[in-house]
Amino acid sequence: MNREWINVGAVENFAKDLGSCVKVKGLQIAVFNLSDNNRWYAVQNLCPHDKRMVLSRGIVGDKEGDPKVTCPMHKNSFSLTSGQLVNEGDVGNITTYPVKVEDGKVFLEVAI
Repeated sequence: MNREWINVGAVENFAKDLGSCVKVKGLQIAVFNLSDNNRWYAVQNLCPHDKRMVLSRGIVGDKEGDPKVTCPMHKNSFSLTSGQLVNEGDVGNITTYPVKVEDGKVFLEVAI
């Protein structure tokens, strides 16, 4: 499977410590810029529990130093680094996407 880096916008268009949703190749992807570690993360926007596009509006925090997002609908929490469910439950994991920042632009690596 081929992968490609896609420009999803300028750094200043993404709020710090909140999620933003971008659409890439038909996929909704939640992008997070965390100021506490100055790192960027991207995960699927679709919550696997009830199939709603809400993770970009989730609550950002951490579990034992690992950044996580919590679904605003049913409080399932997912690691932003691995996509793994970090609380009790069986809703499954989420997809993560590599992120890089170059020349003030944010890029996501996605399958083409």
